Amino acid sequence: MKPVLCRAVNRTGGFPDQDGLPQGRKIKCGAVMDAVMAGLSPGVFVAVLGITLFAGFVKGAVGFAMPLILVSTFAIFLPQELALAGLILPTLVTNISQAFRQGVGPAKDTAYTYRRFLIATVICIAISAPFAEMIPRTVYLLMLGIPITAFAALQLMGRGLAIKLQHRNRAEWMLGVVGGLYGGVSGIWGPPLLVFLLSTSAEKLPSIRAQGVVFLIGAVSLLVSHLVTGLANAETLVFSAALCIPALIGLYAGYAVQDRLDQQRFRRWTQGLLVLTGLNMIRQALV
Repeated sequence: MKPVLCRAVNRTGGFPDQDGLPQGRKIKCGAVMDAVMAGLSPGVFVAVLGITLFAGFVKGAVGFAMPLILVSTFAIFLPQELALAGLILPTLVTNISQAFRQGVGPAKDTAYTYRRFLIATVICIAISAPFAEMIPRTVYLLMLGIPITAFAALQLMGRGLAIKLQHRNRAEWMLGVVGGLYGGVSGIWGPPLLVFLLSTSAEKLPSIRAQGVVFLIGAVSLLVSHLVTGLANAETLVFSAALCIPALIGLYAGYAVQDRLDQQRFRRWTQGLLVLTGLNMIRQALV
């Protein structure tokens, strides 16, 4: 630890030791770093930062998959509760950027267009969040991974799965409910929205903005819900805040890729990533 960092975060008194820092400052500096790292070893913490950087890049490129990547890979290193708490703030800040990238007006219009999905998602996140520690992880991974993989694979094979216009409102409500119920217990509510956007052939920019708006409101709901449940607390949110830095770096790097993708390539990337994500969730559940 560099002395300058310790001095920046600690102003307590104490007698200097051989390093030239007051002992009280060294103790408090170590406590701050322990809080940021949530008690993880340096190697594990660096791995978590790298995963978050990659997840931010993917989100910047195609508009989604950050929680999916974080949940499935954090499970290798972290307890389920810390994995869920850790993704809350990075998800929130990256979705603020994504939702408002084209300005406030387009974001408001998108929120109104997908209001049914938003309402259903927010309500159902609040309903399911108290059960986050009660639902077996294997159950929700399989129930989400299998249908997502099947849907995206059929899309990749050229099968038409478009929602009929007369059923669009009903489908939006239903998928919002599914997304919210899963979101509260797992931090993942994006795949049902992707199913809706792909099946209705949404264009690239409106699709990415819709994801940002829906994910942002869902992220706020997730944060509020877990402030109530206690999963998001002073200790876990310090860890989550530290992950915002690599998440934002990755996001803006991903934007450069997103701007070069035409509609067809964007759609294929989205479908392919959904297949990989679904298969990974199934693998995690079975292992």
